[in-house]
Amino acid sequence: MPPKSSNKKSTAKAATWYHCEICDVHITSKDRETHEKYCPIKADSTEPLEYIHQNKLYTVGVEKRSFNIEQLQDVSTKYVNNLVFISEGAMKLTNLYIGQRVLIRPVDASESLGLVRLVWPIPERFLTTIFVSEGDYNDHWSEFREKNLKITALPEGCVSVAKSVILRLIQVSGETTELVEAQVKEVERLLKFELKKLIFTKDSRIFMDFFNKKLSLQVVSWRSFLEDPCAKDVDLSLTETFENLTLKSDATPKFFEVTLGTKINIERTKSSEIKESSPQMTSINKMDIGGLDNQIKIVEEAMDIALGLKNVPAGVKVSRALLLHGPTGCGKSLICEAMCSIIQEKTAKSDSGNIMRINTSELFSKFLGETEKNLKANFDKAFENYPQPTLLIIEDVHNLCPKYETNEMTKRVGAAFLNILDMLNGGKDEAQRTFLLATTSQIETLNPNARRCGRLDSEIEIGVPTPKQRSAIIHCLLRKIVHTLSLDDINAVAQVLHGFVGADIANLIYAAALRAMKDGNRAVNVNDVHASLTHIKPSAMREVLIENPNVHWSDIGGQADLKLKLKQAIEWPLLHPEKFERLGLKPPRGILMFGPPGCSKTMIAKALATESQLNFLSIKGPELFSMWVGESERAVREVFRKARQVSPSIVFFDEIDAIGGERSDGGSSSGTSVKERVLTQLLTEIDGVEALENVTIVAATNRPDMIDKALLRPGRFDRIVYVGLPNAEARQEIFRIKLLPMPLADDVDINLLVQRTEGYSGAEIQAVCQEAALKCLEDSFDAESVNWTHFEFALNAVQPRTSPELLALYDEYNKQS
Repeated sequence: MPPKSSNKKSTAKAATWYHCEICDVHITSKDRETHEKYCPIKADSTEPLEYIHQNKLYTVGVEKRSFNIEQLQDVSTKYVNNLVFISEGAMKLTNLYIGQRVLIRPVDASESLGLVRLVWPIPERFLTTIFVSEGDYNDHWSEFREKNLKITALPEGCVSVAKSVILRLIQVSGETTELVEAQVKEVERLLKFELKKLIFTKDSRIFMDFFNKKLSLQVVSWRSFLEDPCAKDVDLSLTETFENLTLKSDATPKFFEVTLGTKINIERTKSSEIKESSPQMTSINKMDIGGLDNQIKIVEEAMDIALGLKNVPAGVKVSRALLLHGPTGCGKSLICEAMCSIIQEKTAKSDSGNIMRINTSELFSKFLGETEKNLKANFDKAFENYPQPTLLIIEDVHNLCPKYETNEMTKRVGAAFLNILDMLNGGKDEAQRTFLLATTSQIETLNPNARRCGRLDSEIEIGVPTPKQRSAIIHCLLRKIVHTLSLDDINAVAQVLHGFVGADIANLIYAAALRAMKDGNRAVNVNDVHASLTHIKPSAMREVLIENPNVHWSDIGGQADLKLKLKQAIEWPLLHPEKFERLGLKPPRGILMFGPPGCSKTMIAKALATESQLNFLSIKGPELFSMWVGESERAVREVFRKARQVSPSIVFFDEIDAIGGERSDGGSSSGTSVKERVLTQLLTEIDGVEALENVTIVAATNRPDMIDKALLRPGRFDRIVYVGLPNAEARQEIFRIKLLPMPLADDVDINLLVQRTEGYSGAEIQAVCQEAALKCLEDSFDAESVNWTHFEFALNAVQPRTSPELLALYDEYNKQS
């Protein structure tokens, strides 16, 4: 039956609130029609229902809103943020009065997950919806949204004034960590003012914004003044004294209120406890890292000596700081994790090993001198562990001590860090068993003063892995995965992963395992790995990597001699290195292709990249030039640095005459001067003091006569190949390739097309085929084949553009070279 209106309520209330005699609940007019479906309402109902029952308000969710209430105009913002706004009708039905304390919590949650607020009335039109101030900073509100909430009045005698509260820090900016000692003290001081007049209970969560860090704390325990009747160190106000009074001598308050007299303490977590509570610090050991055995051995030996775990002869200077540097994803952090596991194993019996991590981003503060103070506090904490050994880990150390000091703060912090390094290596007793392990992926931006002897004096480079190291990495990653890859499969995959760092290989294996899981949860096979290669790109080549051109030798008609020369220069040294070593041969350093435009020079370079499966860096000459002094030369150095880093690789210069032009004898303008400096840098990189191992240079040009002679000598461009106009045999091969996907009429004679295209380049032959197909569509969209008349039209429309003078220049140059 539909609910009946209560006769006890006023007329205005009867229009908006209705009383159901079966459920003994009050509901709103909008819920009257649907109430019959849920009547009688069950006590454990999880349906999103809104009603009032036995002085308790049940509603769905809570909203944030700003109310322009006249009585609150002169009230402090903090007081307003401690209010919950409920409609006048709901307050009357629940027997609440203005300023009364209420507990707001989900229906299925305990009291510790609830919030205590003061009630304030709002107009009746809001009915069961409750609101809080927009400035109320509390992550509980986002959790309460769309949940069934229960609002009840706090019973008398359940709140006591807290004498002391112990909190536990459970989150900082989304990551479980700890604050430095100076920050903990500041948080304790600020919390007393932030939490004044607020009410909590055991296990309650407290949220705080500490200088743009989101802190989440939990109440561990608390003590009231009632537990210590002799406490006289705090003067309570008259109101607080009356609130503490109770008629029941055995009353045990469940909630506590924070006052200025409350002492707030945050639990300090010892380093040994951090080790046990942080699984990520023990999840990696040195057996889980492939390809870095030598580096791990060096780091472990340096750590053992510095921490006193291995004896050294008297008088031998001990290095107490080591720097790991290399590209991102090469395993620097993994080595740090492995060292944590090692020190835990070696100090397990004595339980004396300490591990400390310094997050550089958390040290910085906007207050003068605070950053240096935080930095020193971390190292002082490490020194306090003496005589126990302590491992200090600082990742991305270049952020702490940069080469270029952009402002006064970075200058001060850098100087403070250098002083601490001197103190660490200066023979101080407290630092005798401390070892600093630092990492950086941008060693060129690290202050050189930090790298001198006596500071970060030991350095280990973690570079891009070699094929043998990549194979070891794959072995480690596959050890915990069900797979069918053989040893030969693993070695073959490792050979083609040029430029892949350890993180990329891990991502590749993960993608392969995911593919196998989607396909019936089967074992990973080599096809899964090759399929995943199509969308996993190497990090070391991310800045200069081009997409796989997917052009093969079979796509190029003719040019058999050129293909052979390129295979001799590129593929043979990779496939048969022992043959070259036996005969004392060195592979060519560079190959220059010259010839008329459209004769497949660039296409040959693309096929070379596809067939050789090498890293392919395509460089356009003009993109190296910059208006800023020194930037053009830096761009050339960067290209060759990347090429060395991801070797074996091919650097392809298209239109090299743009940067390798003939140098002038006399004075020149600034533009020509830049060009000459770029050419000089290019000559130095190709054949300079620094060896260019496993990097082949391939260049193409239409004007070989304009290239500087120094660039063409043996040792730089060893092979100069003329890519001329295709002969009859090559033209027939080109027509076969281009006409293969095209339906042809019976009257089309390919031999006649070969004869008619004497003097055409490969690009012009392709244009003839395209023009004929377009003419066919122009005549009729329903045409099923291209006939001879269409090719006649195309031959008249596309004429050879290579002049006899240019061909004569190529012949003369070919004879001279």
